[in-house]
Amino acid sequence: MHISQLTLSHFRSHKYTQVQVESGPVALFGSNGAGKTNLIEAISLLSPGKGIRKANTADLSKSPDNIGWKLNAEVVSGVSSNLIETSWDTTSSRIVKINDKVVKQNDLAKVFRVVWLLPSMDRLWLEGADGRRKFLDRLTLSFFPKHADCVLNYEKAMRERNRLLKEKMTDDVWYKALERQMAQNGLLIQSNRIAALKKISSAQENSTTTFPIAELSLSKANGDLTTDEDEFVQALSENRQLDIMAGRTLIGPHRSDMEATYKEKGISAKDSSTGEQKAMLISIVLANARALKLELGYPPVILLDEISAHLDIDRRGALYEEINALGAQAWMTGTDKNLFAEFGCKAKYFHVIESSGISDIKEVDFSVD
Repeated sequence: MHISQLTLSHFRSHKYTQVQVESGPVALFGSNGAGKTNLIEAISLLSPGKGIRKANTADLSKSPDNIGWKLNAEVVSGVSSNLIETSWDTTSSRIVKINDKVVKQNDLAKVFRVVWLLPSMDRLWLEGADGRRKFLDRLTLSFFPKHADCVLNYEKAMRERNRLLKEKMTDDVWYKALERQMAQNGLLIQSNRIAALKKISSAQENSTTTFPIAELSLSKANGDLTTDEDEFVQALSENRQLDIMAGRTLIGPHRSDMEATYKEKGISAKDSSTGEQKAMLISIVLANARALKLELGYPPVILLDEISAHLDIDRRGALYEEINALGAQAWMTGTDKNLFAEFGCKAKYFHVIESSGISDIKEVDFSVD
């Protein structure tokens, strides 16, 4: 899978930017603040959700114009292609179109598979479980396009149940309807997550890689969740009084956590060095891409923001070698073109510059300065 054409209109610092590329790696280089990350943020918005920065829709509009924004992309998957458009015009909510047909945002997962790694994720193993759940759900979505709907439906029902809990409502019929919705979607969330972890673990075990294998597991705050819908409904019902006291739902997949262990050393990711934590994240993202290629016949698009700046030359070379072996279109950002020298002529190079608050982009030939 790859993007053959990407157009940004009044998006962040890009008044009008169009990029035409092939299926190989894409290196975006330029000074800090030039607009490199804005380009890969635009790509991330071709999938469900708020993208890599989780920004509000209005904040994506170029200032000071603030007239809305539009993104267009042609996505090639094997022998087929799809035209994706997403936009916002200040007067309505975000619009998504696939091949000129208005669709739900979550439908994007059916036509575009993407994985990413950002500098902000470096502390994934050290911070709260919420960030790890979101990371896991992004991995899971790449395998199961309907996962986003399950999460959306579960969270919607849980928010309504939490409102009843806070107001100390006792309407059993209302609770039961919401708890049934939570059970139906919660079990799908849990089974999808477990299946995704198995696929990624298998891809790590069955590959030759210089990056450390991370043994992944799913832990639950309140012990193992049942796999039976009626038992899940019953558990929610029995926990109602405790939930009323807490003012929120205390059991369910929203309380799960993803744990990782550096397999070779047998130590938890949170206790590993900063470099080891980064290497394990890279290993997981690459394994995700390998598993998708095995399943779909082609790898996903990979977004790597400032990835090269924090890797030594050996690890950097190993990463680029694996991207080439995958045949993946990886969009990478960095301040210097030489950070991508190991790709040689296999990559497309674009110099991103900024002048008076407007980003511009120019393709350049490969050469080591």
